[in-house]
Amino acid sequence: MDSAIARAIEARFEPVALLFSDELPAGAMQFAPGKWGCVMWLLLAAAVKGRPAAAGRETFGCLGGGTGLGFGNQYENWPGGIACFYGFLSTGNGPQAGADVMTGPGLRRDAAADLAEGERYLKDPATTKRFVDALPIVEVPTRYVVLKPLAQVGPDERPEVVIFLVDPDRLSALVVLANYGRDGNENVIIPWGAGCQTIGILAYREARSEHPRAIVGLTDLSARTYVAAQVGHQQMTFAVPFAMFEEMEANVPGSFLERDTWRELMQGQ
Repeated sequence: MDSAIARAIEARFEPVALLFSDELPAGAMQFAPGKWGCVMWLLLAAAVKGRPAAAGRETFGCLGGGTGLGFGNQYENWPGGIACFYGFLSTGNGPQAGADVMTGPGLRRDAAADLAEGERYLKDPATTKRFVDALPIVEVPTRYVVLKPLAQVGPDERPEVVIFLVDPDRLSALVVLANYGRDGNENVIIPWGAGCQTIGILAYREARSEHPRAIVGLTDLSARTYVAAQVGHQQMTFAVPFAMFEEMEANVPGSFLERDTWRELMQGQ
């Protein structure tokens, strides 16, 4: 599948299609069952290396990633219980917590300090509980969530979401294009959430809404640390429900992307 948007913005990285599938693409990158990994690495495999990647119910990398990609509420399987996760994301669970639960699956090796002292991304466990309760947690209808270069999507496949990995200039262009043919000027949102949630369950919700919006992501500080070594510190994600992507594609001809301001901005890079 070709992308006029990618050509017009001179995309550095291949747009990535997220699909629901019961089939595992040939050569797809996967995490080993029970092995920790960040979902953003699956995205980078497709965007940077041109390799399809997939997550299944045993291979989603981390419990947050399983939740973020749509394999139910994996926080319920958090070592020590979901209350321990509420502490992990906020004020911590006390000094013994790290030692007590580090044997559990789906946690990175260096998680002990955050389990004990908390990541402090939310103010307290009660706030974290409200955050989790508000998430559009779903069970995807297939065995796998597949991430693969958009160019590798076949004519009989329909992505759920198309994801761009972009710097601030290209992100700005995508925000303008998302609003170009629409009423209102709030057709792009930046919700707080994990990197996987902003390309996964939050984007799925938009895809099923009457007026879908695009989502700017990679505001997750932890995820940013995991991807910086591969793509630097300037990249953000822009996740577009597929129907909206088609709309944006059709709006490229005749738009600002063919005018001097955009060309001059690109020449300055």
